[in-house]
Amino acid sequence: MEDLVIRDADVVDGTGADSYRADVLIDDGRIVSIVKEAAAAGCQRPKAVRELDAEGLVLSPGFIDMHAHSDLALLRDPDHSAKLAQGVTLEVLGQDGLSYAPVDDPTLEGVRRAITGWNGYGDDLDLDWRSVGEYLDRLDHGFEGRGIAVNAAYLIPQGTVRALVVGWEDRPATDRELDRMRRLVAEGLEQGAVGLSSGLTYTPGMYARGAELTELCRVVARYGGYYCPHHRSYGAGALEAYAEMVELTREAGCPLHLAHATMNFGVNEGRAPELLALLDEALDSGADITLDTYPYTPGCTTLAALLPSWASEGGPQEVLRRLADDDAAARIRHDLEVTGADGCHGVPVDWDTIEISGVGDERLADHVGRTVHASALLRGEEPWTTARRLLLEDRLAPTILQHVGHEENVRTIMRHRVHTGGSDGVLTGAKPHPRAYGTFPRYLGHYVREAGILSLEECVAHLTGRPAARLRLPDRGLVREGHRADLVLFDPATVAAGATYEAPRTPPTGIPHVLIDGRFVIEDGRRTDALAGRAVRRSPV
Repeated sequence: MEDLVIRDADVVDGTGADSYRADVLIDDGRIVSIVKEAAAAGCQRPKAVRELDAEGLVLSPGFIDMHAHSDLALLRDPDHSAKLAQGVTLEVLGQDGLSYAPVDDPTLEGVRRAITGWNGYGDDLDLDWRSVGEYLDRLDHGFEGRGIAVNAAYLIPQGTVRALVVGWEDRPATDRELDRMRRLVAEGLEQGAVGLSSGLTYTPGMYARGAELTELCRVVARYGGYYCPHHRSYGAGALEAYAEMVELTREAGCPLHLAHATMNFGVNEGRAPELLALLDEALDSGADITLDTYPYTPGCTTLAALLPSWASEGGPQEVLRRLADDDAAARIRHDLEVTGADGCHGVPVDWDTIEISGVGDERLADHVGRTVHASALLRGEEPWTTARRLLLEDRLAPTILQHVGHEENVRTIMRHRVHTGGSDGVLTGAKPHPRAYGTFPRYLGHYVREAGILSLEECVAHLTGRPAARLRLPDRGLVREGHRADLVLFDPATVAAGATYEAPRTPPTGIPHVLIDGRFVIEDGRRTDALAGRAVRRSPV
C-alpha cells in the first residue's frame, strides 16, 4: 500500500487550469496517482497506509519563494516556520549579488560585514564552506545530516564574485580578472547553482559595467541558468535601469528574471504600465523574461545601502572610516539629502519614510519601529545626525523599511503574464518586514479572495508552476503524477497573513498541512520535527 492518500481535495494544480476534485495518492515522496471525482464516480477508491480527509481544502503545489534571504537562517533554525507555515517548500537563495559562496577568508569576512543586516554576522555558525558546491553540500546535510526545513536553490552572487577577484574598488575588471570571474561562475553552475544574481545598487556589484555583466551572463546562458538582477535603480531612472537589463541579457542570450520588480518613489507613481509595456515588447520579440514581486508597498534593506557608491568603495571598514570623518560625512549627507544618492535610487532621501526595523546592538533597540525622522525628534537632533550615529555605533548593521511604494503599481505588476512571487524576506531584526512571514497567504487571502486581483488558479500558478519552470525543475511545481510531493493544503475561505507591521512574526491562518517530499512538515497547523529539505541543484542542459 502507498504511504498516503489525500481524499476529496479541490486540486489547483499549478498550471492555471480550473480546479477539480480528486483523491491524490502519494508514495515514496512522489505523487503516484490522481483519481478525479473519485467519490462521484463510484469506482473503487485508492487506499493507503494513511488517509487525510481534505474536504473543503485546496491542494496545490508547494509555494516557491523566488527571492529569499534565508542563506544562514536555514542552517541556524531547524524549525524555520517563518516560511513553512506559509506553505513555502522551496526558496531561492544567493540574492542581490551578495551571499557566502564562492569566497576566500578575506572575502567572506567582508561579505559577512556587508550583509549583517540581512542574515546576522553568522558568528553562531561554522561557515566552513568556500565554494558553491560546498555550501550546497552543507545545506544537504543540514542538522546532523538530517537536512534542512525547506528545499533551497542557489544563485551565484555577482557582487561576491567581484569582491573575491577584483576587491571592493570602483574600477573596471582587467581581462585577467574577467577571465577568473567567468571561471568562478562556470564552476558554481557546474556545482549546481541555478543562475547568477546581482545587486547593482550594492557594493561591490554596482561597480561592474554593462560589458562585464554581459560576459558573465554569456556563461550563465551556456549552462542553462538565468540572470536575476536587482538592477541599478527602482526610483529615478527605473525604466532605464530595467531597459539596461533587458538589452544586456538579449545580447548575452541569457534568460532574465527581474528581482522584486517594483516601481517606487514619487517619481514612479502610476508608471507600472510603462514597465510592463517595455517587458511586453521584449517578450513579443522572443525574450525569455520573468519577474517576482512581494505583495506590499514598503521595501526593506539596510540603512547603509542608501549611501552613495563612492562612500562604500573599499568595503565596510572604509564606509565606517568615511562616516567618522566630518568632511566625508558632510559630502555623504549632501548626496543623500540634496543630490539623491545612487544607493537611494537617485532620489533625495525622505527620512520620514525610513523606518528602523532592526539593529545588531540591543543597546540601540529604542530606535526600532521609529522612522529616522521621529527618532531624531526625540533626541533633539537632525535626522542625518541620528542616521550617521546609528551606522557608526551599530557598525552598519541597522535594517530599514522604506515606505516608498504604490499600491496601484503593486497590483498592476502582479497581474502580468510572467509574474512570480518572492518574499524578499529578511528574518533578522526586532521588527522585520511582514513579507518575510506573510507574503504567500497574503496573495491568497487579500489579493485573491478579498480584492479579486487574481483568480485562485492564476495566483497558484504564479507561486508554483511558473517559478518551477524558470528554475528548470522538471518534477516540481505541479500536482501531477510522477512529480515530487511538495504540497500545500489550505482553506481558501480563511487563508490569510497574520503578520502585520506591528506584529510581523505572527503566523498565517488557514494553512493546516504542508508536505515536502511526501513528509508532513506542517500537520494540523503545527510544525513537525521533519527536516525534509535539501539543496536543489540546476538540471543539466
